[in-house]
Amino acid sequence: MTVEAQLTSVMKTLADPTRRAVFERIAREGEVAATGLVQGSRVSQPAISQHLKALRDAGLVSERRDGRHNYYSVAPKGLVPLVDWLSHYRAFWHERIAGLEALLKETE
Repeated sequence: MTVEAQLTSVMKTLADPTRRAVFERIAREGEVAATGLVQGSRVSQPAISQHLKALRDAGLVSERRDGRHNYYSVAPKGLVPLVDWLSHYRAFWHERIAGLEALLKETE
């Protein structure tokens, strides 16, 4: 898969607010059983399973089986395409803002 396709996959996956909340919970808690993600949420078990599949397919989480339980943890490398893309725009906006500050100082 190309870097552009990976970026698109990550962005599409994290665009869903429920899926993003699942990802954030996994990131916060470290490793979470799929059944634990259902508890304390308003999302059904089948919906959680679909969100976990999307996160797994995008490379954002990894799965570990232990008997009948599946445990999920964040796969940091899955965020690399997004971090790289954002760092490009961070430099872009940093330069733009610095230029605006210089222009404002000149007009004072």
